Amino acid sequence: MKKLLKRLMIVSFFSVVFLLSTIIVIFTYILFEGPPEFEIAENTVVYDQYDEVVSVNHGVESRYSVSLDDISPHVIDAFISAEDQHFYDHYGFDFKRIVGAAYHNIMTQRRSQGASTITQQYARNVFLTHNRTWERKIQEALIALRLEVFQSKDAILEGYLNTIYFGHGQYGIEAASQFYFDKSASELTIAESALLASVPRGPSLYSPINNYERAVERQQWILSRMRDTGKIVNSEYRSALEESLAIVTTVEAQQEIGNYFLDYAMSEAANILDVTREELEAGGYQIHTTIDPRAQAILEEKSMERLPEDEEYQVGGVTLDHQSGKIVALHGGRNFHTTPYNRAVQAERMTGSAFKPFLYYAALVYGYTPSTTLESTFTQFTLEDGSIYDPTNYNDRYAERPVTLAQALAVSDNVYAVKTNMFMGPENLVEAAQLFGIDDNLEPRLPLALGTTSVSPFDMAKAYSLIANSGWQIEPYIIEKIVDRNGDTVYQHQAETPERVLDENYSFVLKHMMTGMFDDRLSDYLRVTGASISHALEHEYAGKSGTTENDAWMVGFSPNYTTAIWTGFDDNRRLETTQEKQAAKQIWGDFMSELHEELTVETFKIPSGVTGVYVDPMTGALNGPACEERSRLTYYIRGTEPTETCEEAEVE
Repeated sequence: MKKLLKRLMIVSFFSVVFLLSTIIVIFTYILFEGPPEFEIAENTVVYDQYDEVVSVNHGVESRYSVSLDDISPHVIDAFISAEDQHFYDHYGFDFKRIVGAAYHNIMTQRRSQGASTITQQYARNVFLTHNRTWERKIQEALIALRLEVFQSKDAILEGYLNTIYFGHGQYGIEAASQFYFDKSASELTIAESALLASVPRGPSLYSPINNYERAVERQQWILSRMRDTGKIVNSEYRSALEESLAIVTTVEAQQEIGNYFLDYAMSEAANILDVTREELEAGGYQIHTTIDPRAQAILEEKSMERLPEDEEYQVGGVTLDHQSGKIVALHGGRNFHTTPYNRAVQAERMTGSAFKPFLYYAALVYGYTPSTTLESTFTQFTLEDGSIYDPTNYNDRYAERPVTLAQALAVSDNVYAVKTNMFMGPENLVEAAQLFGIDDNLEPRLPLALGTTSVSPFDMAKAYSLIANSGWQIEPYIIEKIVDRNGDTVYQHQAETPERVLDENYSFVLKHMMTGMFDDRLSDYLRVTGASISHALEHEYAGKSGTTENDAWMVGFSPNYTTAIWTGFDDNRRLETTQEKQAAKQIWGDFMSELHEELTVETFKIPSGVTGVYVDPMTGALNGPACEERSRLTYYIRGTEPTETCEEAEVE
């Protein structure tokens, strides 16, 4: 008996030593390893310039992370009641529950009850697979201990609620709340919270989409647990049972507007952060963009209304706030899901007469004024290689007399443009185009005056914004700031000091001449090119259209916005119908008109270095009795305004 007692004492001693040693080893390991580190994929959310959500980017998994303060307390009560009643009292393991589950499973001879705490489930969801092996169980226990040692209970609960799976690709309570109820997790009612708490036990089994009755059955059990544990009172319990649950299943649909804008914004954000698009979309970032949803919606709506029915006829458009540089709208094609190629920024197309403002800025600096006249008649030019170049006007119509620069620009006289390029020298045009940011290997040749170079709508909008902004260069941008998953601002747009690129006075004279395309007083042998849309324009606008055999352009601005529109076929097919040739202009007119509906009418700011006088737009002479009805206020560099009055004989 003594020997047996001695042996028992020895065994007990070594058992205690072993147990203590094991505990010491485990806690030494935990302290050495520190808190478990992890990073999970999380939705990246895109915002407009008013900080409203416009897009959510994710892969096959939809995840949001929200703080515990942004989760309804009913959700917390529901999950604790259903999954781990003693969560705030244990250290990662509920031993009483473990013993009870083990006894029940032995008695029923099947594994029908589990005893995993919220901490253990969190450890399994984030760090481990769900394979039921002893190795995984041991790892789960160790990670659960590390979580309990290094994190607060609230931090564990927050992590758990942000990582559990709710079926249908939705991870975390916020994603589930948005998916099933189209509301934030902070707004969930008691009944809704209990229903969502029922899903993780078996996402396919208890999904209210797959099996509503079974989901409600478990929801009612959870509500009874909430009542029994004192989380809700009887009246709340009864109200929750009676509450009608509307499952809206708002899977984030494909973006209705702004697909091209948002795709470009995501690419820019990835470049800024030097990450891949995949890393960006699953990185949990908040990307604040410059998009104005109203402007974007109008641009897309007007494009679809004015585009020909031919599905291959495309559009590219950009709108800038030229005073700040914000890209407020961008449209790269008629259907992003069919053709994600972004014509607004990627397509470089021949500009045609939309190039002429660059020519005439150079001409003004060279010494031209709005009254400078050149003969408008069919003319053949001999090029440097000896070949003959014979540009024509629209419908082969010429004034057969001298015309002013102001009128030539308004009606888009091609002969006038080529003569100007010849007289001042094509090198000056190349230099001027480079000032406007158009410097893609330009050759100093006479045809360049008619836009033989190819430019993207984005670059055309940027170039015209210099004129609109009185010669100040503001770099266009699309990303305002980027916040990472931890709430840290990792990028903030810094407005650069504007650079004076164009002379303020010359740019204003050009700007005002560009308003002439909408003024029928300048119509004569050709009609002003903006006549077809001028009736709808109630604000002050300046611009220039351009049409080649394959491309149609309209670029222009108000005191507020600059917009460039291109239309045509990707394969450079010839434009045949009137609608194909006029679509860009019609889209621009409709868009700018509606965009400005809610804005106060403004006029372009007049600099001190210019003077305005009323002149005859056909002769360039001062207003007089012979031309009183057609006189137009015109601006000149101070000291270059005309001094002679028009005479009837000059216009016969």
